[in-house]
Amino acid sequence: MEIKIKDLGNIQEAARLFIEQIGDHKVFAFYGKMGAGKTTFIKAICEELGVNDVITSPTFAIINEYRTSPKGRLVETTIYHFDFYRIKKLEEVYDMGYEDYFYSGALCFIEWPELIEELLPEDTVKVCITENGDGTRSIVCS
Repeated sequence: MEIKIKDLGNIQEAARLFIEQIGDHKVFAFYGKMGAGKTTFIKAICEELGVNDVITSPTFAIINEYRTSPKGRLVETTIYHFDFYRIKKLEEVYDMGYEDYFYSGALCFIEWPELIEELLPEDTVKVCITENGDGTRSIVCS
């Protein structure tokens, strides 16, 4: 799947397209350079899924937990948003009990997954966000 984001005015539409394609997958690893738009795109996805909370980067908290409102859904859903940018060693991730999150059945959106790649579940979807020369963003999932 490839999605193009022309500008911020089109990001919600891109998030809807992404959601339509996620199927039964639960863990998503977002790759991209600093400033590529990982947090902004995850925020748009969460909003489209019905999160009413303020959605921010978990850079200092490492993890943020959100709940979707039942809007269009039968039950409330949990979303975990990780940012492993500040992780220095894998022991920190073990200590936070990553398995409880990654294998919970909740949606997990992970920024800077390259720092913990060996811990990612086998069925993790790799989401690459690239900033193009014209200012657009390309999102490719594999």
